[in-house]
Amino acid sequence: CYGFHGVHGRALPLAAGLKLSRPDLLVIAAGGDGDGYSIGGNHFLHACRRNVDLTYIVMDNQVYGMTKGQPSPTTSPEWDSALVPGGTGVRPFHPLVIGLAAGANFVARTFSGDPKGTARTIAEAIRHPGFSLIEILSPCVTFRPEERDWANQVHPAAVEETQDRAQAARRVLTDDGFNTGVLYRGDRPAYQPNFAPKDADLSEFEREFLP
Repeated sequence: CYGFHGVHGRALPLAAGLKLSRPDLLVIAAGGDGDGYSIGGNHFLHACRRNVDLTYIVMDNQVYGMTKGQPSPTTSPEWDSALVPGGTGVRPFHPLVIGLAAGANFVARTFSGDPKGTARTIAEAIRHPGFSLIEILSPCVTFRPEERDWANQVHPAAVEETQDRAQAARRVLTDDGFNTGVLYRGDRPAYQPNFAPKDADLSEFEREFLP
């Protein structure tokens, strides 16, 4: 198991490049709602569209928890804080619906307070071909202490998962935001690049960059 730290918001291009250059590897990208859906929003759309065979785990706490509590793309418009008195007044980003519309092949939601259920969902996402999106509801009890109550609000989805993309999007749009489980499992073939690997002379690169 190897880890790679990239630039803020750029986890998906790194993950996609790695998977396309080394298709034998199992690739998982992880991030939060702040970096993944703001500076990384365009990468998110096109990763879903391309359907590269990787798993994207987004820990969503609806706030920039590491930089002192600014509102994130998924923050509700009425959330009131010292930084946004009176709320943002801005409609939040709806990542699961947008992911479905852009072409994600597997969409699920879990809760960080259910590690076993989350682990099972991650395993399912990894096994499913194509781009898998997992939203993990992850309370930030420092800047959003009211999110402690999420533990009492999450519940298994009341309906079975679907292979109908439009139906899945309608369900997500009308649920309470706390349905957990696999919400959509598609059958779109994963993207396969149409090129063959070739040998390259790395001696010049090594002379320039390696000690």
